[in-house]
Amino acid sequence: MVQEALATKGNFFHIYDFRVKAGKEEEFIEKFVEFDYSDVNPMHKSAAQVKDGVLLRHTEDPQRFYLIAEWTDVAEHARILVELKDLHPEFVGLIEDADKGAFTPDYAEVVSSTPQEILDKAAAEQTA
Repeated sequence: MVQEALATKGNFFHIYDFRVKAGKEEEFIEKFVEFDYSDVNPMHKSAAQVKDGVLLRHTEDPQRFYLIAEWTDVAEHARILVELKDLHPEFVGLIEDADKGAFTPDYAEVVSSTPQEILDKAAAEQTA
């Protein structure tokens, strides 16, 4: 099995941690996917986005979600985020306290990432 590191040292993740209004979880996912994969999503047009975002749902709290993606530039993500907010995507209205800043990312720098040679060695050992 080929392995690759989740992220590259020196890049950044945006990390959203938010709750969706009760009973609106499936609608939220549908509206998020509809917007995220559309041609109007400005995030997908930036060269600073290294790996596309992933929407995660908490395993024990169905209202809790996370959204993460890898970027080379925090300022570029923050700039595009302003543009995105001006588009008023429907999914944002389904987030608890979105109007109070609940859909705001934290940024984290990737400070350690497994070197490819270590991953290659582990993959070789798995097939041996």
